[in-house]
Amino acid sequence: MKRLYSIILCLLVISFLDSCDWKFKITGEEDDPDRIEIQRYDRLESRYLATGDFSALQQMNTTYPVETRTLVEDVLQLGAVTDSHINNKFLSFFQDSTLQNIISDAEAQYANMDDLNDMLTASFIKLKKLLPNIQYPVIYTQIGALDQSIIVGDKLIGISLDKYLGKDYPVYQRFYSEQQRESMERKYIVPDCLTFYLLSLYPMKDHDQQSQLNRDLHIAKVMWTVNQVLPHPMFKSKYVSMVNHYMKHHKDVTVDQLMNTTDYSQFK
Repeated sequence: MKRLYSIILCLLVISFLDSCDWKFKITGEEDDPDRIEIQRYDRLESRYLATGDFSALQQMNTTYPVETRTLVEDVLQLGAVTDSHINNKFLSFFQDSTLQNIISDAEAQYANMDDLNDMLTASFIKLKKLLPNIQYPVIYTQIGALDQSIIVGDKLIGISLDKYLGKDYPVYQRFYSEQQRESMERKYIVPDCLTFYLLSLYPMKDHDQQSQLNRDLHIAKVMWTVNQVLPHPMFKSKYVSMVNHYMKHHKDVTVDQLMNTTDYSQFK
């Protein structure tokens, strides 16, 4: 009887941990200040949108208030989160069959994100060596409506999984060109996170008054920097090549100086 009780108790504990979406970490991993773990906001969102689970919605609002406000107000543009009818609007919006399929497919494809956690950690460690003053952001996942891929806030990066389901994903073929679909792959998540985060930290001054060439070179500076911290370069263009040529012939220029320069004539 005691043995039976112990087995039942063990099963109950395992069931409880699973329902709370706990994740056992590698020993010592939780003490690593450089370790980046993507926050799975998308799982709460999926629970609410697929089943109407009100407890998931409550947790979205209490644990992730900024993320929820950003999704509802800025990404989906459904209205203010303080609107008394906003929860129904949010739920109704995602009852479209296409969006329901996207939710299901995103959760299946991204059931495990250890590879992305590892790559983000390694990339940000390298990036901090190049840019010592940079701060690590909090990174989370969400499911949007095929709008923005990456959302950047104050030390916050949101990844819209619905934009990274693979270039051959059937729904994409209805809305995006072949060239656009090339970057809608899992392998672009980390490069995109780094690129948009750096662009938020090093915005181009007087962007609207700059020439298109200068704008291209500014983005190329960021892409070149991102290439330096990835296992393999992901961004290739003639503008990235121009920056690369400049840095090869100016070994004394630091990445921080490169990112802060406003003299784009030196790359031409």
